Amino acid sequence: MSRDATDGGNEAIAVADGSTATEGDQRERGAPTGARARLVGFWTLLHREILRYVRRPRNTFLPPMITNVLYFTVFGVVLGQRISGGDPDAFGGAGYILFILPGLVVLGMVSNAFENASFSIFHGRWNEYIHEVQTSPLSHTEMVLAYVAASALRGIVVGAIIWGVGLIFTPVSVPNPFYLVAFTLVIPTLFAGFGVIGGLWARDFDYLTVLTQFIIRPLVFFGAVFYPLSALSGIWRQVTLLNPMVYMVNGVRYGVVPQAADISPELSLVVLSGLTVTVVALDIELVRRGYGLVD
Repeated sequence: MSRDATDGGNEAIAVADGSTATEGDQRERGAPTGARARLVGFWTLLHREILRYVRRPRNTFLPPMITNVLYFTVFGVVLGQRISGGDPDAFGGAGYILFILPGLVVLGMVSNAFENASFSIFHGRWNEYIHEVQTSPLSHTEMVLAYVAASALRGIVVGAIIWGVGLIFTPVSVPNPFYLVAFTLVIPTLFAGFGVIGGLWARDFDYLTVLTQFIIRPLVFFGAVFYPLSALSGIWRQVTLLNPMVYMVNGVRYGVVPQAADISPELSLVVLSGLTVTVVALDIELVRRGYGLVD
């Protein structure tokens, strides 16, 4: 029976000893069947993927915490006054630390969501245990959503940690909580979807390093994290506007420092939401076709 086919009431189901049993037999044994079985399978895969990084906090959560303490100390405390030139109205009157905080949150969410999804998929392929997930009762949609949800959650948790670090250095208010929450959900989900594609495409671990270090991080750093778009002029401003990270950083920034945001968040949110749905749909189609999963 096809993975995505609907479950029939009397469809034979393989059991451990190689025999088959109907769903009626499964019910008599107290085992979950049909949609409930698939929900259990989805939660089990999601739970496994979450535990994979939660059980290693020193590898998962400690590095971004230390890194952002350094960012805030060097850029915010040491260089902040020099960059602003002592102008209280610079950066929307918010102070340089608060200005760069949304960009650093985006950097943490994007990097961790992408790295988690790409590594998890590739590691499963490399060690050939992803085949167990493929042969489970999960549909391709449920399989992809479990990987994406777990990776997006890691991005959100890291983003929350960076917010916490930022609170040590500067007070934070949230005048536009809707946009802050919306972009915080959409951005890591989008890059978790990209991470699934990266994990399917990669041929060795070097591919993952190239994607993260030479594509994702440079785009974020040139996405108006440390400077406002008003500081650019002419061709450089136009080139910067081609960078999708600009709209993500400005969307999160609008949630906490609306006067320092250079781009209206409404269109950015709509476009990013549409792109997220498209990327996740592409993930599902690639998994359905067995791209990167079947030699």
